[in-house]
Amino acid sequence: MMDKKNRSSYHRSCLRVLFILLSIWFIVSFGCSIIWRDWLDIHAPQIGHAPFGFWMAQQGSILVFVLILITYAILMNRLDKKYGYHEEGST
Repeated sequence: MMDKKNRSSYHRSCLRVLFILLSIWFIVSFGCSIIWRDWLDIHAPQIGHAPFGFWMAQQGSILVFVLILITYAILMNRLDKKYGYHEEGST
């Protein structure tokens, strides 16, 4: 059983990971796809035959979201192991 200090530390660590990953998701999905799309179309290289801003709006933000999901799973597993919440027999 974890004491109150470890639980609050675990909770703060979980919230920090969540806030950082949600911030990245917001910047990529909203910023690159909407706010900076025109600038990216002009200044960034093309991917295939599509401007970079258009590509980020259509494909890039989805790929970043999948990478964020994988990162979240890895980081939360590490936190669980660090604070003693991991299941026996899991890697």
